[in-house]
Amino acid sequence: MKTKWKIILAVAIIVVGAGAVVASIQYSQKGIVTVQTGKVVRQDLVSTVTASGEIKPRNYINLDANAMGPLTAIFVKEGDHVRKGQVVAQIEATQAKADVDAQQAAIQSALADTAAAQANEKSMNDAIANAQATLEKSKATLEVAKLNLERASELYKDKLIAKQDYDQKKADYDTALAGLSEAQTRVEQSRSQMAQARQQVTSSQRRVAQAQAQLAHMSDVLEKYSVTAPLDGVVTDLPVKVGETVVPGIQNSAASTVMTVADMSVIIAEVQVDETDIVNVSLGQNAEITVDAVPNKIFKGHVIEIGETAILRSTGVASSSSSTSSQEAKDFKVKIALDNPPEEMRPGLSCTAKITTATRHDAVTIPLQALTIRQKGDLEKVKVGGGNAVQAAGTVDPKVEKEKKEELQGVFVVKAGRAVFQKVDTGVTGATDIEVLSGLQPGQEIVTGSYKTIRTIRNDAKVKVDNSKPKEVAETAS
Repeated sequence: MKTKWKIILAVAIIVVGAGAVVASIQYSQKGIVTVQTGKVVRQDLVSTVTASGEIKPRNYINLDANAMGPLTAIFVKEGDHVRKGQVVAQIEATQAKADVDAQQAAIQSALADTAAAQANEKSMNDAIANAQATLEKSKATLEVAKLNLERASELYKDKLIAKQDYDQKKADYDTALAGLSEAQTRVEQSRSQMAQARQQVTSSQRRVAQAQAQLAHMSDVLEKYSVTAPLDGVVTDLPVKVGETVVPGIQNSAASTVMTVADMSVIIAEVQVDETDIVNVSLGQNAEITVDAVPNKIFKGHVIEIGETAILRSTGVASSSSSTSSQEAKDFKVKIALDNPPEEMRPGLSCTAKITTATRHDAVTIPLQALTIRQKGDLEKVKVGGGNAVQAAGTVDPKVEKEKKEELQGVFVVKAGRAVFQKVDTGVTGATDIEVLSGLQPGQEIVTGSYKTIRTIRNDAKVKVDNSKPKEVAETAS
């Protein structure tokens, strides 16, 4: 029995000793956080913004109908090249053409009236000349008759001529005087007729001008029945057929759009960039475009236009200033010109653009997941051991409290088995890494995981480095 108790006692002592050892080890490891770490390194960094959209021509115009009626002819088909001013379709225009023909006939009639009035004016001018000549002749005849009368009067006084001869001279003078008066009257009459003829010419010319203006109006109306290309380009959409009736003045209506002509010399990728990324996009930045319909090819391009108005992601329309719409997610339209678009590129193809917003060569970088935010008060509280965390009532300084709530951006640097918070200033953000402008040096070891650990770890906490398993993937997935 003594030997049995000795064995039991020995086993008990061993168990108690093992438990004590385990408890001692667990107590010594209490408060130690297992972390994953990485190094601060130098590398080239590229910041990009990715957005999706569609391929479009930079300049395209929907040819809407300017007159109502059935299409009598379409002279092109989709894919045809057209020139500026080329007639591409015709709308039935019988009435408009008849109006133009009638107005042209009216102009010819007015021109004929004008010609007749001008001929009458010339005739009146000739009549004035004849009347003026007759007047001059009558003046000369009167002068001769006057001289003969004066001579005859002297001779009659001297009883050298008979009274019959004197009376004849007196009659000749009176006849010449009456002829002068008649000639003067005829001249005045011819001049009045000349003024009337000139007014008729002016009136006829004005009727011609009025008829020509009406012809211009009717010709313009007739031209609207002919659909012409406004630019050099390619017919990219032809939604109507011969015989269909088109209607003007209705936007976004299938009955108003005859066709679409696009200038395919400049092809763009029109993408929607998230509001958080648009501030980094600027004109001239290079981009790489991939098109779903053209796999395994990357097209080069550059930013040529940045929209100023936000577009609501839910509706695709420009946002308003209302408080409701301001809470929705927004995008901004960005246009990227393709440098060398292939001929098979077509409008409407889905695409994805990767815009290079910044590049850094030999930059000091850290993994993005290592970056975290801490309040200044939390960091200070750990440093003082919590002894001054509580102040007496009525002694709280608002300024101090505000400073404690200041948020600091930084990383946890591993020093002598502890994770020490280090404030950093950052620059360009890449796909997985971010540039550090100040606060770190290449080669320093920093905490990179796990995600939960970076969010909860306290400043100056004891850490144990374990880089054997990528725990971050499992934790983020859960």
